[in-house]
Amino acid sequence: MSDDESYELLGFDNVLLPVGDLGEAVAFYERAGFAVGFRIDEAGIASLKVGGETPGILLRVEDELGHRPPPWHSAQVWLEVPDARVAARALRAAGIAPLDEPASVATGWTVEIADPWGNVIGFTDYTKRPELGRRP
Repeated sequence: MSDDESYELLGFDNVLLPVGDLGEAVAFYERAGFAVGFRIDEAGIASLKVGGETPGILLRVEDELGHRPPPWHSAQVWLEVPDARVAARALRAAGIAPLDEPASVATGWTVEIADPWGNVIGFTDYTKRPELGRRP
């Protein structure tokens, strides 16, 4: 890029997650507490809302993608929640087993889940450092 040319990162558009079956994926994420923003079956995509923000998580069907264990060496999406320990209990009650028990970190607590295609979603809170969170 030349010195007279630059660009600005304005924010996230969407985070894309590959899935093998749109119906199964939407059902999984609805159980995990996500609301569907839109779903276009013929295009193999569905958008999941994240808070009040317009960008969200875009589920996209990838041909031949079967169920697989979490790919620990791949990107992970983490979302802020008021209390990750409460999220872990709600996920269990919805039939979604967290990958581990909630973990204490410097800012609060975290817990992760994986969908049937190995996409890892983390939930984190700022209960120990509320001034850093969205709701101080």
